[in-house]
Amino acid sequence: MITNNLLLERITIDPEICHGKPCIRGMRWPVEVIFDMLSSEMTVADILEDHPELEKQDILACLHYAKLLMSGMTIKTFKMAA
Repeated sequence: MITNNLLLERITIDPEICHGKPCIRGMRWPVEVIFDMLSSEMTVADILEDHPELEKQDILACLHYAKLLMSGMTIKTFKMAA
């Protein structure tokens, strides 16, 4: 089982990627896009089938990240090394 801290390591912020929005593993996948897909009734399986570069843990990381934001916690994100 992956820990919450390991999930958060999947969320990165880099000013040179997607205008500094929180993204998945330094890729051009903003967290908000994952929520757009989930809110349009796509399942995790649908997302993973359509986007094989993503992993289930990436989507779980987005959910955990949002949960922490909603609870008012300060979140340390990681910038990917170039």
